[in-house]
Parts: sequence; structure tokens; C-alpha cells
Amino acid sequence: MKKFFLYSAGFIAAIIALCLLVPVVGLLLSGALLAAGLHYYTGSKSTFGKVMSLVVAFVGLISAISNIPGFIGLVAIGIIYYIYKSRKNEKVEIFTSNKEEDPFTNFEREWAHLNK
Repeated sequence: MKKFFLYSAGFIAAIIALCLLVPVVGLLLSGALLAAGLHYYTGSKSTFGKVMSLVVAFVGLISAISNIPGFIGLVAIGIIYYIYKSRKNEKVEIFTSNKEEDPFTNFEREWAHLNK
């Protein structure tokens, strides 16, 4: 029964993602416009260039914020990804931090080892 609900949710999310594919592309283009405006702002030397770059970035930001169907499509794509990973019994970790690679944790562990 659990797999039935999982596949049903995946099917519904797939339909939503396909229906909202064009707004997701629009959201991608708005994000690219925002990124281009910020990139050219940091590289511009003149005041006019900085103002025009900020205008382009502001237009991209307003366009991205107003694109609510694009965000819903991204959520549907995320749900499909989660269902795909859970079907294969893989653990889905979005934000991970490996404590073994943290230099402060390693330093504290080595310092404690030296003080023994």
C-alpha cells in the first residue's frame, strides 16, 4: 500500500512538472538575467555601467520572484527526485556536511590527542 501511494504521488508530481515545464524554463532565464546583471555589475568600471547592470539584475529578480508556477514546478521536480531515490532505498541528503573534512574538528581531535 505504501508503494501505491508513493507511485501515485510520483505520477501526480510528474504531471505537474510536465505542465509547468515552460514556467520552470522562464524561471531559469530570469535567474540567468539576474546572474548576468550581478556579474557585469562587479566587472563594470563606470557609474552608468553599474546602474544599467543593477537595472538588469533588478528586472531579473522581479521576474524570478513573480514566477510562482516556476517554483511550484521546481518543487514537483524535487518530489520526483525524492521518490526516485527512496524507491532505490538510497538516503536523500540535501544539505550535508562531512565532519571528517572539517579542519576545526580535526584540529580539536588532534589537540586532544596531543594533550593526553
